[in-house]
Amino acid sequence: MNFSVHLQRSGRQFDASPAESVLDAAMRHGILIPYGCRNGACGSCRGKILEGQIDYPAGEPGGLDGRQRARGEALLCQAHAASDLKLDVEELDAGQVAEVRTLPVRVMELEKLAHDVMRMGLKLPATERLRYLPGQYIEIILRDGRRRAFSLANPPQADELLELHIRHVPGGAFSGHVFDGLKVRALMRIHGPLGSFFLRDEPRPAILVAGGTGFAPMQALIEGAIAAADKRELHLYWGVRSARDLYRDERARRWAAQHSQVRYVPVLSDPDGEDWNGRTGFVHEAVLEDFEDLSGHDVYASGPPVMINAVRGHFVDVGLDLDHLYYDSFDYAYETGYDA
Repeated sequence: MNFSVHLQRSGRQFDASPAESVLDAAMRHGILIPYGCRNGACGSCRGKILEGQIDYPAGEPGGLDGRQRARGEALLCQAHAASDLKLDVEELDAGQVAEVRTLPVRVMELEKLAHDVMRMGLKLPATERLRYLPGQYIEIILRDGRRRAFSLANPPQADELLELHIRHVPGGAFSGHVFDGLKVRALMRIHGPLGSFFLRDEPRPAILVAGGTGFAPMQALIEGAIAAADKRELHLYWGVRSARDLYRDERARRWAAQHSQVRYVPVLSDPDGEDWNGRTGFVHEAVLEDFEDLSGHDVYASGPPVMINAVRGHFVDVGLDLDHLYYDSFDYAYETGYDA
């Protein structure tokens, strides 16, 4: 028995089997709902259940906090319809989302940006081009079929090579291979573009909060906005442990120096013994120190789950509407998640 799912904002309806996720059912009908990891970790596919009941066959997902559950929100990549449903959820215009494809690529460049961050440059076949939005990600398909997801760090306007920032994760099989065994000109397969982490067409100023290699999609967002002559205010806060982890600091400072709409604030959480005169502490705290009211802002956050949870939990207290929070959680613990 299938159930009917009604989308409040557009009035569209589709049927969903109890054996499939609500997200999969929507996509089967050509309805595009934001999503990211598709395993309940990142929270990008959240929607509010206005009427009806859902089940989580795989258990409660980790990408929702208690406050969101209390608001009646659910993660649609994990939620299965248990009755007819009425949902309040963002829908994407088909023109915003490119066709997802599997393509061969060749590793053309490997550049160490920091002690534990490698820049990988991937080249598509001469007859192919990957159409994507700044902020989206691709999956690298490993030989055994497993996948590793990485944000594209270059905007589409500069796509001679697809640029990835890969962090060396202790014990990470793929990142270890990238640092210790991968050779230039090696062949790989990629799948993408994926995810819905991209700038919305809104006039509000945007606060971009990056943690570690969460800088990668922010680089694409900012350089894409500059190329598109987007004049909205972009406030980039980049949180890392120590100064050596600011692997693209000069580039970010150049954006701010050359473009009046861009502001850049690096934040060190552990500058022990360093000659550092800048901001210290947790990156979300630096934002809260600078903004007493976030009700008129969009917030884009990319980085580890602990940072995303802090942003999600504390920014609401100063007026952020969760409908204007977009995030990309680099969750290393999930097999289909980031190994960055």
